[in-house]
Amino acid sequence: MITPIKYPEKKDWESLLKRPTANFDDLDGVVKTIIENVIKNGDKALLEYAFKFDKANLSSLKVSEEEIAASENEITEGLKQAILQAKQNIEKFHKSQLIKEEAIETQPGVLCWRKSVAIQKVGFYIPGGSAPLFSTVLMLAVPAVLAGCKEITICTPANSEGKINPAILYTANVLGIKTIFKVGGAQAIAAMAYGTESIKKVYKIFGPGNQFVTYAKQLVANTQVAIDMPAGPSEVAVIADKTCVPKFVAADLLSQAEHGKDSQVLLVSPNESVIQEIITEVEKQLQELPRQEIALEAIKNSKFILVTNLEQALELVNEYAPEHLILACNDTLNLSTKVINAGSVFIGNYSCESAGDYASGTNHTLPTNGYAKNYSGVSVDSFVKKITFQQLSKEGITNIGKTIELMAEAEGLIAHKNAVSIRLK
Repeated sequence: MITPIKYPEKKDWESLLKRPTANFDDLDGVVKTIIENVIKNGDKALLEYAFKFDKANLSSLKVSEEEIAASENEITEGLKQAILQAKQNIEKFHKSQLIKEEAIETQPGVLCWRKSVAIQKVGFYIPGGSAPLFSTVLMLAVPAVLAGCKEITICTPANSEGKINPAILYTANVLGIKTIFKVGGAQAIAAMAYGTESIKKVYKIFGPGNQFVTYAKQLVANTQVAIDMPAGPSEVAVIADKTCVPKFVAADLLSQAEHGKDSQVLLVSPNESVIQEIITEVEKQLQELPRQEIALEAIKNSKFILVTNLEQALELVNEYAPEHLILACNDTLNLSTKVINAGSVFIGNYSCESAGDYASGTNHTLPTNGYAKNYSGVSVDSFVKKITFQQLSKEGITNIGKTIELMAEAEGLIAHKNAVSIRLK
C-alpha cells in the first residue's frame, strides 16, 4: 500500500512536499451566498441553515443556562477529571506568557513603553459532529481568559436533536463561558463577523473547521475581522531512526491521519529498514481504527521518505514546515535546537503528538499548510494588542528635536518638522 521515496534530490523537494490542496473555486459561490444571507436575514438564516445542514429544528439559537448546567451530569467523572487536569496544565504553561514589560528611557527625557491590552470581543468556532473538539475550547478559552478578553462567544453545531455535545458545554462552563450558540459551518463565521439579532459581532475569530469554515474565515478576514491564522488540513512530520519504536511512530502517524481525508503525514528517516517496519505497523494498526476509511485516504496523501542522514532529514522537514514535528531519533535535544520551521515539536519516543493535542500544556491550535514558516501557534499574545506609549519632557524634546527636524525636512514633511520646531522655540 505504501511505497517509500528513496533519496530524493534537493531540487525535487518543493514538488515532493506539496500538500493536498483544497479547490476553493468550488466553494466560493456557496460560501459567499451563505455569508450574504446571514448579513441580510440574521437569525432567520441561521435557523434555516441549522435545519438544512444539521437537521436541527431549533426554536432558539442560544444554549440555555439549564442546558449548560445539565452537561455536568451527562459526562463521566473520569472525563471531568481529565478536562480539569488538562485545564490546569494549559493554564500553568500559558500563565508564563504574561510578562510585564518595562519602560525604557531611550535617552534623557524620552520614555517609551509597551502595554498588552486584551482584544475585548473574541469568537471561537468549535467543530461538533463525529469529532466534537471540546479540547479546542480549553486551548482557546484558557489563554483568552488569562489575557483578559471581556466577551467570549462560542459557536458550535447542534445535532439533529438540537443538542450540543455535553463535553463542549461542560468545558466552556468550567472556564466561565456562557455565551454559546447552536450554529455551525460558514454561517457561524458570518454571524460572528457581522453580527445578528442574537449573536454580537466579534473582533477576532479563532478555531478550526472544515473547508467551508476555513474559506469563510479567509473571506471575512479580508473585510471585517481578524482571524487566528490561515488554516489547512492537519499534519504531522516524524523524523525517525533505529532508536525509534516503530509501533509508537505508526500510532502517531495514524493519530493525525484520522483527522480527515485531506490530512497529511510525513515520515523521514535515514534507515530503510526502519521505514519498512513502520509501514508494516501502520498497515496493521489501520485495520483496528474506527475511522479507518478516513485514515486510509489520508495515508494516500502522505510521504515516507528515505534520506542519507538525520541532518538531511531535518533540512527537509524545515522546508516542509509541519504543524507538528516528532523527533523519534538519536540526539533529539541537540537536533531540536536546529528546528526553525514547525508549529510544535515533540521530543523523544514518549512525547506523542496527542499529548500536545490534549493535556501537556502547550497549545494545539497551530499553523498548517507550511504557514509554520511565518506564523506561531495560538498563545496569550493571540488575544492581546500591543500598544506603545511615549512620554517626552522638555529635556527630551530638546535632546531629539534637531534629529526629528532634519529627518522630517529630508522627507519633505514640513508640518512634521514644525510640530517640533514650535516646541523648541
